[in-house]
Amino acid sequence: MRYVPLDTPKPISKIGLGTWQFGSREWGYGPDFEQRAAQIVRRALDLGVTLFDTAEIYGFGRSERILGAALGDDRAKVVVASKIFPVLPLAPVVQQRAVASAARLGVAGLDLYQVHQPNPVVADTTTMRGMRALQDVGLVGEVGVSNYGLRRWRFAEAALGRRVLSNQVRYSMVDRGPEKDLIPYAEQAGRIVIAYSPLGQGFLSGRYDARNPPTGAVRRANPYFLPENLERGTELIATLREVADAHDATPSQIALAYLLRHPNVVAIPGASGVEQMERNAAAAEIDLADDEYAALVTAAHAFRPITGLAAVPKLIRARTGR
Repeated sequence: MRYVPLDTPKPISKIGLGTWQFGSREWGYGPDFEQRAAQIVRRALDLGVTLFDTAEIYGFGRSERILGAALGDDRAKVVVASKIFPVLPLAPVVQQRAVASAARLGVAGLDLYQVHQPNPVVADTTTMRGMRALQDVGLVGEVGVSNYGLRRWRFAEAALGRRVLSNQVRYSMVDRGPEKDLIPYAEQAGRIVIAYSPLGQGFLSGRYDARNPPTGAVRRANPYFLPENLERGTELIATLREVADAHDATPSQIALAYLLRHPNVVAIPGASGVEQMERNAAAAEIDLADDEYAALVTAAHAFRPITGLAAVPKLIRARTGR
C-alpha cells in the first residue's frame, strides 16, 4: 500500500474503503452482507488500508454501526471518516451530529469529519464554527468537505481558520472535472482530493455493455449505463483492457491507477467482497508508464456520454421498458 505524502497524525492510504453500501438496501445486497462487510474491513486492514469512509446518511446510521463493529480494537489505528448531512448545519447541530456519529462508530473521536454537501442557504461560516468547536475539544481531528467547488472549499477554510484537509468529490476517468482546479489546488496547498465513485459506479470495470446492462437501483439511475453510453464507452474500455494486459491487471485496477498517479488523490471504491477489496488495494502498486497514461487520457477525453437533461427521457424509457 502507498500513502499520501502529507503530514497527518495517521498515514492516509492511497486506496481507502467507501462504505455507502454497508446497510444500504439500494445497492441490492442481501441479508448476509453485514457479515461480509466485516470480512471486507478485516481484509482491508491486513492490506494496509487506513482510510475508512462512511456517513450518517448511509443506511441512516447503519453503515457507521457496521463499520465501527468491524474495525473493533483497530478503530484507533486508522483514519475513521464520516460526514454530516447538512440539513440546517448550524454550529450546535454540527456538534450534536458529530457526537451521534462517533457513538455509532464506537470511537472517542472522528479523525476526519466532512460536510456531505454544500448547503445552498446556510453559509459555511456557522457550520465551520461548529467544526472548530469540535476540534477544540478533541472530538474531531481534521475537517473536510464534500462536493464543494474550489471557491467554496477555500471559503470554508477561511471560515474554519485552519486547513480543511480534504474535498470528497466524484472523480473518475469519466468524471474528470476535479482535474481542472481541485487537484492542482490540493497539490499546491497540501490538501487531499478524495475520489468517490472512482470506477464510475462500475462503468469502468468492463463488466457491462449494451447487451449486458447492470441491475440494481443505483446503477440503473446512472445515465452512464444507458445502452447508448455503454456503446460509446467501447473504445475507452478497450484502452483500459490493453493497458491492463500489460500489467497483468484488470480494467478497474488501471482506472484506479489513473487517479492515483496524482500524489494528493485518494480513491475510496466500495467492495462487495474480499476479492474485490484485494484487487482495489493492489491498484495502489501499479505504476503507469507515461505513454500508457497519455493513451488513457486520450481515450477518456474521447468519451462523450449523453448526460444531463438529454439523458432524462432515455432513463425513463430504460426504467419503464417503453
